[in-house]
Amino acid sequence: MTYLNPSDAVAQQENLTCQIFDELRNKTFDGIGVTRASYGDGEQVARDIMAKVATEIGLVVEDDAAGNVYMTLKGKKTGAKPIIIGSHIDSVAQGGNFDGAAGVVSGLIACASLIEAGVTPSCDIKVMGIRAEESAWFGVSYIGSRSALGTLPPEALKNAKRADTGISLYDHMRSVGCNPDDLKEGNVFLPPNSLKAYLEVHIEQGPVLEEAKVPVAIVTGIRGNRRLPKARCTGEYSHCGGVPRSHRRDSVIATAELVSYLDKVWEYCEKKNKDFAFTVGKFFTDPDWHAMTKISGDVEFSLDMRSLDGQFIDSMVGRVKEEAERIAQRRGVTFDLGEFTRADPGLMDPLIKEAMLKGAETLQIPHMQLASGASHDAAAFAAAGVPTQMLFIRNANGSHNPDEAMRISDFMEATKLLTWWLSNKL
Repeated sequence: MTYLNPSDAVAQQENLTCQIFDELRNKTFDGIGVTRASYGDGEQVARDIMAKVATEIGLVVEDDAAGNVYMTLKGKKTGAKPIIIGSHIDSVAQGGNFDGAAGVVSGLIACASLIEAGVTPSCDIKVMGIRAEESAWFGVSYIGSRSALGTLPPEALKNAKRADTGISLYDHMRSVGCNPDDLKEGNVFLPPNSLKAYLEVHIEQGPVLEEAKVPVAIVTGIRGNRRLPKARCTGEYSHCGGVPRSHRRDSVIATAELVSYLDKVWEYCEKKNKDFAFTVGKFFTDPDWHAMTKISGDVEFSLDMRSLDGQFIDSMVGRVKEEAERIAQRRGVTFDLGEFTRADPGLMDPLIKEAMLKGAETLQIPHMQLASGASHDAAAFAAAGVPTQMLFIRNANGSHNPDEAMRISDFMEATKLLTWWLSNKL
């Protein structure tokens, strides 16, 4: 097989790359970082910017019922299974400019490079700008991608409320011109068995590539998660000095004990080289009732547990419930955990991964293999049975903050590798 090296065509797109990122930042800057709320104004602005660029370079633009935007480079074979290149266009509040957006821009630049190089793909390449990946807004994972794949639980449309407005997902979708009723009827825009592959380029959200001084990683898998968005422990308010330890129903101590249990599980997993991580991102007492001299009778908290091992993370759901019940009986409190949300681990396709490794060597791009601790839309595609692969771009200062520091030169290297795979696959 003769491999096409499209590096020259990709390099010619650097100015366009910078223009897109600059426009995204300028139009969604909130005074500190960027805010592109799921089914909000900033996300819609990002969608429009991507669609405008796509039209200018000759792609066909359409949207699905969930508002995901598809920008298609038409292939030679009508009816052939398409390749999806995607990532999300929303962001957390006061976030960074590259999280999510880099993957959509990379797909657009790859298509522009193929056009520049005179390459017509055998099948359609669809660059997908995905809605509502950031679960911080609705407490539900992969809303846009799972809507497209037909795997979003229908009850999420009414039950999920946006954190800042309290308005339902259904109503937010309608407010930006989507058609959630089409989703309720079970219509599927991207049947998983109709897709050839899903590829996602994303900034790394940790320090590994930066510390290794490597620009690109070929991802080996994505951790699944089980989450409690709004759990509660209820005890009894009382005077801090007048109630002995044996009579206290202290919700803070009880919840802290559950957190300590999880930390011991994590420590055990580290010793056994078993993949696991958890985070309690929210932990607070009631501001209308708490005081320095009160035993707290109420704590709200969240829990996020992640692992590459789907069976293990499932088992942790039962273990958390059992431990909470033991603590409740011992401490005289009650736990209302609510329902666990779930996202299954995303396994990468071994053939695509090996091809990407070959491509990185051929193009002499310094690289490494790396598992993803963060969640991504790629996990939804992989869980649906679509051959899936991710690439990470080195990114200093972490993610979900205004100080994301992806280098454009690293972005171009990852996009070069993506374009190489496309040109040799097609």
